[in-house]
Amino acid sequence: MRVFGIDPGYAIVGCGVVDCAKGKYRMVDYGAITTPAGMEMGQRLLTIYDQLGFALDKYKPEAVAIEQLFATHNQTTVMGVAQARGVILLCCQQRSLPVYEYTPMQVKMAVVGYGVAEKKQVMEMTKNLLSLAEIPKPDDAADALAIAICHGNVGSSVLFQKNLKLR
Repeated sequence: MRVFGIDPGYAIVGCGVVDCAKGKYRMVDYGAITTPAGMEMGQRLLTIYDQLGFALDKYKPEAVAIEQLFATHNQTTVMGVAQARGVILLCCQQRSLPVYEYTPMQVKMAVVGYGVAEKKQVMEMTKNLLSLAEIPKPDDAADALAIAICHGNVGSSVLFQKNLKLR
């Protein structure tokens, strides 16, 4: 199963493509969609939409895994990320791609085995699971790879597959 992992944002959208099969993971590619701070929000969203669409068409994933939005004290940031997530979800929907959302705790549990693991632990385990020489940069791309691995773990589970059949 090819999973496209996304760490959403409006300044940086982390992206990671992972092939998952029988508990083994192979990194296909990773990177980030970036928009400059001075760019008008509508233009930022259009940039995210266009570049994500290009990447989805190029890699042809079977599923998209995205981090769930969590509230922070900075409402301006939350609103911007929510808008970016909306554009990301629209882009996936237009391609009929199934999208699965995971909380940071679920990602940590799936990758490290400990739901309150530190970011460094998640990055190191992501590097190890993908047999990489170093931790991917930027951090947003490493997070996206971890999110893809999370879906690879959860999406291939027997319980997950049974729940899909119940819907």
